[in-house]
Amino acid sequence: MIAEVLTDTGARMAKAVEVAKEDFAGVRTGRANPQMFQKVIVSYYGPPTPLAQLAGMQNIEARTIVVTPYDKGALRDIENAIRDVPNLGANPTNDGSVIRVTLPELTEERRKEYVKLVRTKGEDAKVAVRNIRRKAKEELDALKSEVGEDDVARGEKELEALTKSHTDAIDEALKRKEAELLEI
Repeated sequence: MIAEVLTDTGARMAKAVEVAKEDFAGVRTGRANPQMFQKVIVSYYGPPTPLAQLAGMQNIEARTIVVTPYDKGALRDIENAIRDVPNLGANPTNDGSVIRVTLPELTEERRKEYVKLVRTKGEDAKVAVRNIRRKAKEELDALKSEVGEDDVARGEKELEALTKSHTDAIDEALKRKEAELLEI
């Protein structure tokens, strides 16, 4: 029973780390990256649709992405959705068949703002991991009468090690993203 709780908790913590890494990838650096557009939602004939389902994206230069829609009728909607993305600062251009998104150079001040944003996202991810730990600890405490206090104490030690490894993974991803942001 304790092993099941720890296995489930480990999987949920790993998912929280993956979500944090995806959030970090969505923050703009000096280079263009198709992952920055993963969370762009386009109003395509009514319902909101992720951009990745409507178009292919290619990184042709360091600061330029070419978005090729599968349906040419969606060009205007995709262009407007990209223009409305916060913290991107891009001005997409539409030539009738593809959309070119050129990202402007980041200023030192803007880089520092992005570092603060990434740190906030990292702290939110750590809070999510700690909440998962708290819930798992409650589940372990509920098992005290069934398996005994010694086994629960060992399970709690394993839970703390699991939590530390996942928060360290978030810290490492955060450190890499900060270095990438501050690189000129």
